[in-house]
Amino acid sequence: MILSDKTIREWIINGKLVVEPLDEVQIQPASIDLRLGNHYLKVAEHRSSTLDLINKPEYEEIVADEVVIPAHAFLLATTREFIELPDDLTAFVEGRSSIGRLGLFIQNAGWVDPGFQGEITIELYNANSLPIRLKMGVRICQLVFAKLDKPAANPYRGKYQGQRKATGSRVREDIDIR
Repeated sequence: MILSDKTIREWIINGKLVVEPLDEVQIQPASIDLRLGNHYLKVAEHRSSTLDLINKPEYEEIVADEVVIPAHAFLLATTREFIELPDDLTAFVEGRSSIGRLGLFIQNAGWVDPGFQGEITIELYNANSLPIRLKMGVRICQLVFAKLDKPAANPYRGKYQGQRKATGSRVREDIDIR
């Protein structure tokens, strides 16, 4: 079951769902819009010739109220909001249609597990042939919440729990990679 705006408000008021900070304009009929933060990571492509799943990638950190994403470029960003999902709720991260129509693809592997707490790291890809300028605070993506039939037996307590700022890949910590 996908949560409606009424249920989202109820869950926030009673503290079952945390999205902070939150303005009323962010609550949509069946989602919450999340805003762009001011922290970014860019793969330091001039420092290595390849990326792999074993070695920690090197990133260049950018802290700015405004960022320009060059044409056909990739950037990690963070949301302004910190979220806490209960163990019986999951969320899908979706790009906003108005942003996608500019050629900016927004992803975060599309899924937030029950029990997750933290800011959401989102992947931005400019598919356009022109640079795209973004400012902190713009509504960049949306969370669609789905209630589980039962609380998760093993809610998320993983390597990104509690993250603040854009967080680079930690795939090297996966048990099947080590």
